[in-house]
Amino acid sequence: MADTELTYKIALSMLKGINADFIRRLDDYGITPEDIFHKSTSEISEALGMHGKIVFEKMMLDEALFRARREETLINQHHIKTHFLLDDSYPARLSEVADAPVVIYQLGDADLNAEHVINVVGTRHCTPYGVDFCNKLITDLSLYFPQLCVVSGLAYGIDAAAHATSLANEVNTVAVVAHGLNMIYPSAHRDLAKRILSAGGAIITEYPFGEKPFRQRFLERNRIVAGLADVTIVVESDIKGGAMSTANTAFSYSRDVMALPGRVSDQYSSGCNHLIRKEKAHLIGCANDLIELTGWKPLGMNIDVRQRNLFPELEGDVKLVYDTVRFSQDPMQLDRIHQLTMIPVGKLLSVLGEMEFDGIIVRHPGNRFSIA
Repeated sequence: MADTELTYKIALSMLKGINADFIRRLDDYGITPEDIFHKSTSEISEALGMHGKIVFEKMMLDEALFRARREETLINQHHIKTHFLLDDSYPARLSEVADAPVVIYQLGDADLNAEHVINVVGTRHCTPYGVDFCNKLITDLSLYFPQLCVVSGLAYGIDAAAHATSLANEVNTVAVVAHGLNMIYPSAHRDLAKRILSAGGAIITEYPFGEKPFRQRFLERNRIVAGLADVTIVVESDIKGGAMSTANTAFSYSRDVMALPGRVSDQYSSGCNHLIRKEKAHLIGCANDLIELTGWKPLGMNIDVRQRNLFPELEGDVKLVYDTVRFSQDPMQLDRIHQLTMIPVGKLLSVLGEMEFDGIIVRHPGNRFSIA
């Protein structure tokens, strides 16, 4: 079988040292993946203005093509979609990040460019507190956003809860795995993976068939989880762990991060509390918090009137302060709120205290305030 355009794209992704930055540079200079395998190294270096800095040995190129041909056969047999970084089908949000994978393999039909995409991550040692919040959050969001997509990592604990709740609410869900699509890890989640695919979701990875999971790959996987979504939500996490890695990565991408607070004595809330304290994450306690942060417009359909109102009525000085603070990108100083609202400082402090008690605003060090 003759090599196809896809063969060269896959082969290019398998070359050591190839990353998103290099792929974008090739595109800028009009060099195709096929050129890498049929033009001399000196020609490629000269075209890129990188004389002598690029070396592709023939043995390395031949090995990559051999593996790519085998991979192409397997993905055709198993109806796997392949998204190359420069393809129109590549997830748009993920394409924006500097260290995006060169190739994404997708099993299943989920739209990776859905209108509203969140990822929900957390510890494998989850508690009823975390699972209940996860269930309520996704259930509430599903009422307002029919095109919602929930991304997670198919791990034990919060990941599994996020996928399972999405399925229960007929919400598309995407599992990002740290291995080839010839297996499922952990094996106990094979049934969950099948249910995800049957419901129109997807399992995706950057790794070819036969690639096994190990610690570093789970960390690499987390950047895909972060990059696919508009918002990263950490439900429960120790101060160290995969969920914290995902949150920090999302923060570095300038994506919104939210965390569920917990008691200071709870080990698996320590990571969430830390993110909030360091102002890397916004506090989340309900679906309304996410809607307020993102500015998403809920659809007025399929809403059970018994559901609590996500947008409580505010009046008087409380409404004036709320409307003043909500449009500030950074926490607002007390003096600035006073200047904009003209509410006397003594009364303003009382109003702010009331709003903080009601969970409407958050007080930051230095008498600065933001919407909760």
